[in-house]
Amino acid sequence: MPRLDRVSSEQPPTAKTDPVERTHHGDTVIDEYAWLAKKDDPDVVAYLEAENVFTQQVTGRLKPLADDIFQEIKGRTLETDLSVPARLGAWWYYSRTEEGKQYGIQCRVPAEGEDPPTVEPGEKLANEQVILDGNELAGDSPHFALGVSRVSPDGTMLAYSTDFAGDERFTLRFKDLGTGELLADEITGIFYGGAWSKDGSTFFYTTVDDAWRPDKVHRHTLGQADDVEVYHEPDERFWVGIGLSRSERYLLLNAHSKITSEVWFLDALNPAGEFQVVRARETGLEYHLDHQGERFLILHNENAENFELASAPVADPAAWTPLVPHLDTTRLLDVDAFESHLVVHFRRDGLTGIRILPQDQDPYEIEWPEPLYDVAPSGNAEYVTNRLRLGYTSMVTPPSVYDYDLRSRDLILLKRRPVLGGYDPDDYEQFREWATAEDGTRIPISIVVRKGTQKKAPTLLYGYGSYETSIDPYFSVARLSLLDRGLVFAVAHVRGGGEMGRRWYEDGKFFQKKNTFTDFVDVARHLRATWSSAVVARGGSAGGLLMGAVANLAPDEFAGVVAEVPFVDALNTILDPSLPLTVIEWDEWGDPLHNPEVYEYMKSYSPYENVRDVTYPPILAITSFNDTRVFYHEPAKWIARLRATAKGGPFLLKTEMGAGHGGRSGRYDAWHEEAFTLSWILDRLGVTE
Repeated sequence: MPRLDRVSSEQPPTAKTDPVERTHHGDTVIDEYAWLAKKDDPDVVAYLEAENVFTQQVTGRLKPLADDIFQEIKGRTLETDLSVPARLGAWWYYSRTEEGKQYGIQCRVPAEGEDPPTVEPGEKLANEQVILDGNELAGDSPHFALGVSRVSPDGTMLAYSTDFAGDERFTLRFKDLGTGELLADEITGIFYGGAWSKDGSTFFYTTVDDAWRPDKVHRHTLGQADDVEVYHEPDERFWVGIGLSRSERYLLLNAHSKITSEVWFLDALNPAGEFQVVRARETGLEYHLDHQGERFLILHNENAENFELASAPVADPAAWTPLVPHLDTTRLLDVDAFESHLVVHFRRDGLTGIRILPQDQDPYEIEWPEPLYDVAPSGNAEYVTNRLRLGYTSMVTPPSVYDYDLRSRDLILLKRRPVLGGYDPDDYEQFREWATAEDGTRIPISIVVRKGTQKKAPTLLYGYGSYETSIDPYFSVARLSLLDRGLVFAVAHVRGGGEMGRRWYEDGKFFQKKNTFTDFVDVARHLRATWSSAVVARGGSAGGLLMGAVANLAPDEFAGVVAEVPFVDALNTILDPSLPLTVIEWDEWGDPLHNPEVYEYMKSYSPYENVRDVTYPPILAITSFNDTRVFYHEPAKWIARLRATAKGGPFLLKTEMGAGHGGRSGRYDAWHEEAFTLSWILDRLGVTE
């Protein structure tokens, strides 16, 4: 018997209850909608499709607005464009897009000199070689994604992997770039990433266990059928990955948990050799590795909460000597090693920065003029170089590519993403403001508006706040459709993220997780007192957990909530070690299965567990049927419980039936999805003209 009522234009589908009773630490809970987790059940598919029909009916009147926004996004985007070529060996590599095509095209041309070739969009570079065309690979598939696309060090072979379902299970293939022919070698069911040996004879890749944890590294020799497992990680808290150092001297195999690292290395000229450990794992010790000459560079947190940079001889990799000492004010993020210099990427006062360490000169930092920005090394494949490639953006400056000349210390702007339709950054302004949390902590807020926007304007507030992930200032073409309609856009840099250093992260996890939620509410209240007439909240994945938590905590603060692929059934998920990534997540959220205090704390904030019989704002939950990170049933159950328990709404669920965690894969499809979401946000804020 179907477990749903058929949808009508007036009423949403009603999920029938099929209670499942579970007991943990003496506490019995009843999950009325657990049946929605049965992905292969036809009733589940029918229910999700009925929800999609209802959402389409409720939002149908917004289609003209969504169509307008789609055309605005499309009209501001240079559809036929290309990236700035980056050098690797004897070639310049770049990607380009063509009008009307969903996916990028990867290309290369022979390299001469140190200045990348320039060309007008729509023109092709002389001697261009197309190495991978995403449109040809995708064909008519509704979903397409690449897991890896990596050229061998000698430039003769391409390893690439594809996913046509959105479940992040990739098939690996190899292409001879000299002839354009595919090799017979084909490996299914692999994870992201991989690395070539120095001679290009061997490719290393990772596979996952039943919980979708990358736990094994394999060695594939071209032309041979039997691959060799070179590493297996039995500890369910750890995941593995492998890469080739920029110097191409060493293969680096990484085993990480959320709080602990272990790195192994192997001479890249001897792919059949044995990996050697840099330093055996110690709980709480995190470290990352790069190589320069006869030494390794190690970024680590031993007695250094914000990390410090050390060096160690290749012959004695555990003998760490400090290079850049720990500072309470500066979080070291990464180190890039080149033949004659090091580059340290750091974070200070909520902003990123670049520090150069020349071989025979004093270290120095690169200055940037804007009050809000984000900068990072990007596309630096060459080990021997006098140039540093940087990516730069702000909330008003489109993504920009610079070369930094290490000899003259000049910044050379190579490209700024074109924004069509007369965009002028001087028409907009960005601010950093601070809200005060209940405990007195100052919470940074990034704000962007069109100049002339009056205070007490409608506002979209975005947040994330987990995994030490920082939502740094960024530019968005789609966001212009909000700003030009008089909206304020703000990012709440709440605890649990990494914006203010490692302590900021530590103060928003485990038994401090509720700081993430109360910070966001305090930012919303600050905006309501200063900038905002009404606030819609938006977040995705772990930011979707934030959305569910603040909807429970302060439903009257928000005119609407958008939760994308939201982690809203957190307690049930983290209690089940058979689910993908659950055990790994215990180092982030705690282990409620074995620790009753963690159980009680998570139960007190998990959105699904805390839906109340009060009036909630309208909520739009967007999910994907094939998501392997946050399962579709989490928002499906949440929306069902909201409908059964809470007042207010409406509560809408939209499921992409052929997509994964990242949503729809083609760029035009993604624009349509974003236009739909923005039209709903504008409607909630009363801005529909």
